[in-house]
Formats: sequence, structure tokens, C-alpha cells
Amino acid sequence: MKQHLGRQVGVQNVEVSLRDGKVDITPKEDGRIDPAQLLKATYDSGVSVAEMDMTVRGKIVKDETGTLSLQSSPNQSFALADNDLSRSLTTLAGSTTQVTVRGQLYKKAAGKKKASALYPLKFVVLQVEKQE
Repeated sequence: MKQHLGRQVGVQNVEVSLRDGKVDITPKEDGRIDPAQLLKATYDSGVSVAEMDMTVRGKIVKDETGTLSLQSSPNQSFALADNDLSRSLTTLAGSTTQVTVRGQLYKKAAGKKKASALYPLKFVVLQVEKQE
């Protein structure tokens, strides 16, 4: 699995802890990682994914429909799921303030055997770590 994930575009390093059941993926400095592609690659390697947590740094942006996203680079952003923490970031939309948030991008639904990358993944903010 480590080699399989390490070959994905934008991945610099992969650390696997079988004891903890966790995989830590470090992106390349200027790399763009597609989380849905990582889910697919993990399942393709024969391993089931229970959840995908991420720490992301970027700017809060709001689209024309009012949906908030965390933009980590000019060509990558994560739509934010609506919760109290994501709503607390609304005032930062459109500003140059950088935020670092920890959250969950995927959690396997009970009873499902395989992730469906067909639906858009929403980033659930669990903690706002830093604003600068």
C-alpha cells in the first residue's frame, strides 16, 4: 500500500502504521493531491478506508451560491460542510487571512464496503488550529 500511494501525483512521502491502522501522507511542496484518487488507490491496494482526516492551510472563499471552501492553492479547494466551526470562518471569506484547520474529508458509511468517489467530498471542520 505504501508504494501504491507513494506513486500518486503530488505525494512526497507515505508512512504506514499497521499497529495504529493509520496512514500519513505528506504532499509535495507544490503538489496537488486528489483525495478521491487517494481513496480509490487505497481500495485498489486491497485496504479498506474507515475515514480520511486532513490538516489543510489556505484561505476561506465563498462562491456565488454562498458555499464556503478552503482554498489551499489556486487550483485546489475543499468545499466545507456546514457546521458551527465552518460558519465561524464566514467572516474570513474573501480576505487574505490564512487559516490552518483540521478536519475530516471522508468517513465510511456503516455497512458500506467501498468508498464512492462519485459524490463530492465535503470537508468537515473539526478544529481551527491557526489564523494568520
